[in-house]
Amino acid sequence: MARIGVVSISDGRGHVHARNADFIQSKQDALVASLRAAGHEVVVGADLVATNSLAVSVAREVAAADVDVTVFYYAVWSFPHFTMLAADATRSPLVLVASTDPTEPGLVGMLAAGGALDQIGRTHARAWGAPDDAELAAKIGVQAQASAAVSSLHGSTFGRFGGRPMGMNTAVANTDQWMRKFGVDVEEIDQYELVLRAEQADGAEAKKAREWIEQNAAGVHYDGDKLTPELLERQIRSYLAIRDIIDERNIDFSGIKAQPELTENFATMDVTEAFLNDPYDWNGPKQPHVCATEADMDGALTMQLFKAVSGTPVLFADVRHYHADRDIWDLCNSGQHATWYAARSDDPAENLAKVNFYPEVFFFPAGGASVQHIAAPGEMTLGRLTRENGEYRLQMMLGEFETYDEATNKALVDQSTPEWPHAFARLDAPGEVFLSKFGANHIHAVPGDHRAALRAVAEQLDVRLDEWSRGSGS
Repeated sequence: MARIGVVSISDGRGHVHARNADFIQSKQDALVASLRAAGHEVVVGADLVATNSLAVSVAREVAAADVDVTVFYYAVWSFPHFTMLAADATRSPLVLVASTDPTEPGLVGMLAAGGALDQIGRTHARAWGAPDDAELAAKIGVQAQASAAVSSLHGSTFGRFGGRPMGMNTAVANTDQWMRKFGVDVEEIDQYELVLRAEQADGAEAKKAREWIEQNAAGVHYDGDKLTPELLERQIRSYLAIRDIIDERNIDFSGIKAQPELTENFATMDVTEAFLNDPYDWNGPKQPHVCATEADMDGALTMQLFKAVSGTPVLFADVRHYHADRDIWDLCNSGQHATWYAARSDDPAENLAKVNFYPEVFFFPAGGASVQHIAAPGEMTLGRLTRENGEYRLQMMLGEFETYDEATNKALVDQSTPEWPHAFARLDAPGEVFLSKFGANHIHAVPGDHRAALRAVAEQLDVRLDEWSRGSGS
C-alpha cells in the first residue's frame, strides 16, 4: 500500500521520559500494528525521541528509508522543538498524530508541535484517536497514498508529441513551472518520429492486433473509405511505434497533438491512445500508460495523479453537452476513452464486447477508427488541474456515470457525435457553477470516491482546491 515512517516524540525531562517510556512504547506498538494490518509497510524509529540529538538522528534514519509519509506520534506531552528538529531532518510529508487517551496530554503535545510548524510554514496534516482505531489508520493511509502519488511525479518525464493543438492554450503548460512544482521534465518529440516509426513497425504484429480487435469488438464497421483494414493497421502500428519510443526514451506519460497534421494526412490516434490507456492489449495484461489526446499537458498531469491515487485507467473527455432536462452531462471526445471504461472488467473481451470501431467523421480526412462505447455506470471522482492567473488549482467533484435503455442511449448520442465514446455523468455540482468556473474543455474521471486522497494531494502540492457540491453551491 504505502511506506509509512513512525517517530514518537517524548518529554525532554529525563525523569519524566523514564516514567512515560513504556506508555509511549505501548501506544506506538498498537499504532504500528494497526497500520501494518491495513497493509502498509511501516518503518519505525529506532528510539523514542527525548533529546535534541535523537530528534535529528531518528528522523534521518526514517527518512533514509524513503518513506511516503512520516508520522510524528504524540502519546504524552512532548517538547515542541524536538518536532521542529525532526521535521527539518525529513523531506517527506508529515502527519502529526495524537493519542486521545485522557490519562496523558497527547493532544496538547500535538497542538504545540503543530503550532510551531505553522509558524515556520511547514505544511502538515493532523489526526487523532486510539492507536488501534482502523479509522485512524485509514486517515494516515490517505495521507501516505497522496504522498506516494505526488512523489511519483518527481523525476518523471512527459513525452509531448507535437505542439499546441488548434490554438488550445489550456493544453500547454510552462515546462519550468512543471519542473519547479512537480519535478516533471518534458521531452519534446516531433510527430514525424511517430509517423516514421509507424511505417517501420512490425506488420505481422499489426495484423495480429487487427484480427484480435475484429474477433472481440462489438463491431468493426469498415466502409472502404474512412475505415479499412489497412487504416486500422496503420493506427495499430502507431501504437507499436509510440510504445517503442516510450521504452527508448523512458517516457512515463505522454500526449499526442494529432490535430491537424496526423488527422488530415496520416490517421487519427484514437486507437493508439485508447490502448495506451488500457490495462491490456492483444498481448495480454499491461500497465496503463497515461496518454492525453491533443497533447494536453495539464490533462495528462491530472490523469497521472488520478491513476496513482486510484490504481485504474483514467477517463479523458470533452465536456460536450449539458442535457438540462435530465441534469446529465455528455462527456464525449474524439474516440479516445480507454476501452476498459465500457464495462470496467478485468477481462478485455467483456469490455470490447461493448465497443464499436466506427469510421472517423468529417473532422478527420485521413480517416481511421474511432473507439465508441458508452461508459459503464458507477460512482466517479471527476476533475482536473487547471490554472488561474498562472497558479495551479485542483477542481474536483463527485459524480455518477449513468446508462439507459437502448433507445434512450441512442437518442442521446445522436444529438452529438454517435461515432465517438460517451459517458453520461450526473455531477455533484450545479450546472451554472460548473460552466461558470471550470477552467478547461477537457475533464478526467476515475471510479470511486477518491476525494480524501486528492484533497491531501492538493495540500501537499500547495495548490488551491476548488471542490464543488450541490450542498455548498460553490
